[in-house]
Amino acid sequence: MSGAARDKLASSLQRKYDSGASIRELAEETGRSYGFVHRMLSEAGVTQRARRTRSARRLGGESRDLRGEAEEDSGSEGSKSRPYPP
Repeated sequence: MSGAARDKLASSLQRKYDSGASIRELAEETGRSYGFVHRMLSEAGVTQRARRTRSARRLGGESRDLRGEAEEDSGSEGSKSRPYPP
């Protein structure tokens, strides 16, 4: 896929992703692979949302970025050198 058709698809995917559709939903809707949709969004300059935790997906909850969680939690302990309490 190239040229105007690719640009049109990338724009459509970006609009739907920004409106809340997941990459998996977009892949299923377009009949494309997860990797293809991810690549199209990346090439379009889309900032990826944080992945949802498994329990949030089951319960329909919000996305939650776990990457910085340990540092935030350890702040109340007063120690930044240990990411987790003993």
